[in-house]
Amino acid sequence: MNRPLRHIAVFCGVLVLALLVRATWVQFVQADSLANDDNNRRVKIEAFSYPRGNIIVGGKPITDSVETTGDFKYKRVYKEGPMYAPITGYASQSQGSTFLEGVYKDILSGKDDKLFLKRAKDILTGEKPRGGDVLTTISEKAQRAAYKSLTDLKAKGAVVALEPGTGKILAMASTPSYDPSVFAGSSFKEGDRYTALIKDKTKPMNNRASLEIYPPGSTFKILTAAAALEHGVVPDIDTPVQAPVPYTLPNTTTKVGNDIASAPCANASLKVGMQWSCNNTYLEAANRLGKDKMRETAEKFGFNQKLFTPVRTATSGYPEKLDKPQTALTGMGQGSLTSTPLQMAMVVAGLANNGKVMQPYLVEETRGPDLSTIEKFEPKELNQAVSEDTAKKVQQMMENTAENGTAKKALIDGVKVGAKTGTAQHGADVRDERPYAWFVSYAKQDNGSPVAVAVFVDPSDMDIPRSEIAGGKLGGPIAKKVMEAVLSK
Repeated sequence: MNRPLRHIAVFCGVLVLALLVRATWVQFVQADSLANDDNNRRVKIEAFSYPRGNIIVGGKPITDSVETTGDFKYKRVYKEGPMYAPITGYASQSQGSTFLEGVYKDILSGKDDKLFLKRAKDILTGEKPRGGDVLTTISEKAQRAAYKSLTDLKAKGAVVALEPGTGKILAMASTPSYDPSVFAGSSFKEGDRYTALIKDKTKPMNNRASLEIYPPGSTFKILTAAAALEHGVVPDIDTPVQAPVPYTLPNTTTKVGNDIASAPCANASLKVGMQWSCNNTYLEAANRLGKDKMRETAEKFGFNQKLFTPVRTATSGYPEKLDKPQTALTGMGQGSLTSTPLQMAMVVAGLANNGKVMQPYLVEETRGPDLSTIEKFEPKELNQAVSEDTAKKVQQMMENTAENGTAKKALIDGVKVGAKTGTAQHGADVRDERPYAWFVSYAKQDNGSPVAVAVFVDPSDMDIPRSEIAGGKLGGPIAKKVMEAVLSK
């Protein structure tokens, strides 16, 4: 063979080798990324070629798959979609998936590695793939009570209910809400509906229960009380806290008053201060504690931590850099302190559970198409936030506040209820903004506390006078209905 032919042969051999290397690289190294690429239409067509598994509440599916025309054979539909949207999220042919639909997309589509044997069997037998199911911890009665109460109020808001002893999320409602079914397909019309929801000024697709943060207002006083007792800066719930009315913030001339002018707040104890929601009492308690001890206690309840339920939640924040007046303000839930309704539900649940804070979780079990268990989730302790003795003292104060103070709206005949109201100022000019209304409570029976609730109401669009905006008036009745729904089980 002459030299030119040898050069051509070598060159062709190199090209073939390069082709083989490239093919191997694409097939074995890039296969997963190409298969999961958003622009890979074949993968989407295959994913929607058979029914998806279901999300289950109380033994009943709240999702379904229906046949359609076109490339995508099936699309997702939701039963009472707006009520459950903060839990399910959505699975859309064109918009992707979120919340439980997104976290468990492989289980629901049947593609999870834990279902490998089932998929292999389907290939051999020619059976169509089927997705697995996700069984939630949600109580249908509690969820309905929470959502209906918010919609009846015609308010922006959120409700979270927890089982204190386990951390199970019994209800998670957010309003205004949306129906994930209306844009589950890929038509232009459904695309327009999705765009309209995104642009809606009321933000119906925002999960106010776990992905939005707000100043918690006076509901945070239950944590301030726990910190003051735990660190010994106030020896007992009946010991007077020497705090005048109005209270002058440390190192300033700024004076802070109380919402109830006639309340016996001057030099009140923690118990009386909680009963009448005395700002001065808790401003002084936080001032004595200092930012480090306040933040330490807040973090033990879950603040400044990334939490997954398994859906990611917003991080509630107790800031690290605070001066003395800012620290004092956190004692009454104001300043730069922020919290999700889920976080405040964790605080009241931890106190109701004798100081033990449980990891909140939304999924009880995942199971395969044959109903076999894939994974079962068990309660997990997050922290012993405060001692049992401290928690029981705060319970005494909360129960006194429900029976004799500002939180009477949550009382239930024959059931021990502890509660705390809250009104939170916000915005650049708090004098012009309508305050948020909060309410936290728990219901306790002989065998412990079966439910803890946090209610958040944003009355910015409500047609009521500012004087009617209060946690007890707006949030108390909602918390009562949710607790009753859980107790009725």
